[in-house]
Amino acid sequence: MRAPSFDVIDTAIARWMFRYGAFLLRISLAVIFIWFGILKPLGMSPAAELVRRTVYWVPPEIFLPVLGWWEVAIGVCLLFRPLVRAALLLLFLQMPGTVLPLFLLPEVCFTNPPFGLTLEGQYIIKNLVLISAGLVIGGTVRRESTRDMIL
Repeated sequence: MRAPSFDVIDTAIARWMFRYGAFLLRISLAVIFIWFGILKPLGMSPAAELVRRTVYWVPPEIFLPVLGWWEVAIGVCLLFRPLVRAALLLLFLQMPGTVLPLFLLPEVCFTNPPFGLTLEGQYIIKNLVLISAGLVIGGTVRRESTRDMIL
């Protein structure tokens, strides 16, 4: 008996990734939003000071819990396929605000503008991945199930 060729193995792996990748991405994004979000109303978020300094016109004792529960809502909606559109709406409404520190607090976000990023700056720039993940997930909302995504 011959061993399967590279092409057969590669095709099988690619099919598995295509079939389950968007689902796993959706669940992973949900975990991130729920986890990071719940830290804010619990007073445990390492981003709290950055948020306070950025959105200085709203009292932090109001804004931080609202933002945290907003993020939790994004995550919970991502867990339930019928609510994915709502999650994406909430996500894309929130994302522009996440880049505000780059403009309002450049001294906090950059070591050497425009490319040298502090840890806070890296935390903000990683949102590009979250936005891209939202786009990928959004591309699946019209599919009935993963059956429709088989190569």
